Amino acid sequence: MDFHSLLSSVNLRRLRLALEIRGTRSSRLPPELLKIMQEHNIVHCTDLSRAETPAYESDMLYTRLFGQGNHNVYQPTDDELAEIDRRASSGKSEKIVMSFHFVKMYKDAARLKTYKQTGHFPMATRSTGLDSLKEILSEDARFPSTKQELVRNQGWKIFDITETQRIRAADMLEKLPEATYNNLGEVADRLEHLMR
Repeated sequence: MDFHSLLSSVNLRRLRLALEIRGTRSSRLPPELLKIMQEHNIVHCTDLSRAETPAYESDMLYTRLFGQGNHNVYQPTDDELAEIDRRASSGKSEKIVMSFHFVKMYKDAARLKTYKQTGHFPMATRSTGLDSLKEILSEDARFPSTKQELVRNQGWKIFDITETQRIRAADMLEKLPEATYNNLGEVADRLEHLMR
């Protein structure tokens, strides 16, 4: 049984299907698949965080957000969340559904919701500057770690450099001298010295 026959044999009633096709750009989907999807009112699911766009406009937009990192190991910046919102809102869809799959998906979804409600992004941590960076590193950084291990394993996170500005941990960790750090205190001491 082919895909069209399968869909034609099922009464979905009010159930709406979304189809996510990985590894193929929207512009390269087979025309016969697109025709079947449109005939059966199937929503083309894409990832707006990776600048993917649906192959055709629909009354519903459904996006699964994984980010630019390896798999879903990523935390979007304020600018990236604002861009996702802009992309989602730019079409004619009556309903927009965003499914967050970043490592800190609940926090990131709440940040976007606050932005939508207030026009401003909330802080990602409870503090600013070096204290904010220490807060995110204390979550799961393992020691001893080299500078490159810290950048690779922790650099994807964001922290509050000020109350209104967030940056990636990598932006600060890259400033560390090449060395092996035995604990968070050593990292903080070195960064505090560099920030003077």
